[in-house]
Amino acid sequence: MPRRAATATGSTAPTCCSPVLAAPMSESDAVELAHVFAALADPVRLRLLSLVAEAGEVCSCDLEGPLGKSQPTISHHTKALADAGLIVGEKRGRWMWWRIEPEQIANLRAVLA
Repeated sequence: MPRRAATATGSTAPTCCSPVLAAPMSESDAVELAHVFAALADPVRLRLLSLVAEAGEVCSCDLEGPLGKSQPTISHHTKALADAGLIVGEKRGRWMWWRIEPEQIANLRAVLA
C-alpha cells in the first residue's frame, strides 16, 4: 500500500514508494563486494571458478586445456580471483593447487539472496 505524505494544506497525498532511511550494507562492505564482483566480471574467470568449484581442487597446469589459455594468462586470472578471496592456492612443487574459498562464496550467496 502506498504511503501518504502531508502536503502544504495539511491533506495527505500518496507517495510512490517508501523513503530510503538506511543503506542495506556499509560503505566498506560495498567496496569489498564491488572488488569481488569486478573479479567475477570476466568470462575466463567465471569459467575458471566453475572448473575449480566442480573439481574441488585443481592444479594450475590442468586449467590450460579447458580454458584454452596460456599458463601466464591462467596465473593472471587465478591471482585476480585469489585477491578477491574467491579461491585459495597452495604451492606444491612448481605448481599451484586451487580450491574455492567457501566462506567468501557463502557471503556472496547471502548478499544475493
